[in-house]
Amino acid sequence: MDGISLSSDAQLRYPYATPPAPGVPQQIAAGVHWLRLPLPVSLGTINVWLLADGAGTTLVDTGIHDEQTLALWRALLDGALRDRPLTRIIATHLHPDHVGMAGWLSRHCACRLWMTRLEYLHCRMQASDSRRAAPEETLGFYQRAGWDEQALQRYRTRFGGFGRMLSALPDSYRRIEDGEQLDIDGHRWQVLVGAGHSPEHACLYDAQRKLLISGDQVLPRISSNVSVQPTEPDADPMSEWLDSLSKLRRCVPDDVLVLPAHNKPFYGLHARIEQLQADADDALERLREGLDQPRRVVDLFALLFRATVRSEDSTRYTLATGEALACLNYLLHRGEISVSLDDQGVAWYQRL
Repeated sequence: MDGISLSSDAQLRYPYATPPAPGVPQQIAAGVHWLRLPLPVSLGTINVWLLADGAGTTLVDTGIHDEQTLALWRALLDGALRDRPLTRIIATHLHPDHVGMAGWLSRHCACRLWMTRLEYLHCRMQASDSRRAAPEETLGFYQRAGWDEQALQRYRTRFGGFGRMLSALPDSYRRIEDGEQLDIDGHRWQVLVGAGHSPEHACLYDAQRKLLISGDQVLPRISSNVSVQPTEPDADPMSEWLDSLSKLRRCVPDDVLVLPAHNKPFYGLHARIEQLQADADDALERLREGLDQPRRVVDLFALLFRATVRSEDSTRYTLATGEALACLNYLLHRGEISVSLDDQGVAWYQRL
């Protein structure tokens, strides 16, 4: 599910009117190619980036692990990348569309996975869920949000789906850290780490060529999903995400070409960051106004999201719950609202 905004992009400029066909690399700068891979979800595709690296290629993000993507990668490795094999894989963060093929590619091409520590460890942790039933603590998390028994049963049925979208990660990796400078074919890419959408999301900034690989931290037409997870129910990821956007605005000038994970490359980084922050502020204000009386998490979807969220769509329902909680926890941490549990253990939120 997309985040709380689907914004006008009138202030953005797209230098590439037509995206490349899935599986066909398109050059956008010397030694930098744009590759689109299909996704079996509403986003449709993910952008991954091929960076010339000496006699080989550094890959940034990988696509999901499924038969369609696997077939495209086999064709690429036997075709366009035959003479420039993968020598390094960098994953911006843990979500399956970004790291799903990393294990298969690292083994097939005998190259290492580079990733921030929290993203790697969280990915390994979430992948392990595919071998067990939904934990009672997790079901309790969603029951407190107001889910009924039918919604909980749908969740039980699909629990562990994260791991099924991944090839097994390598058992070791090369850690990347905030501020680190990666030398890729003589070009220096600075690692800029943010949080909120995921625990330790890495963007890559090439100051000389004015390029920013933004992953999911800054997208041109949608906001990133920022969610509270059952493993850390008291977290404040919305605050982390807003702080990370401010950090990107401070560290990266406005004249970069942004290479996002979804939609097309664009100019207008600072305008987009300001819009994302404004959209989040608007959502929080709608929430403040809507909490004039006690409400459950599931009662707030109409206030926060343009699209109707139905429990029958289990994935969207889960993501909407996490994002609504991110907004609620933001207000709770600032003492603006209260929360209480009823006799059934359901949480009710109200403005103070």
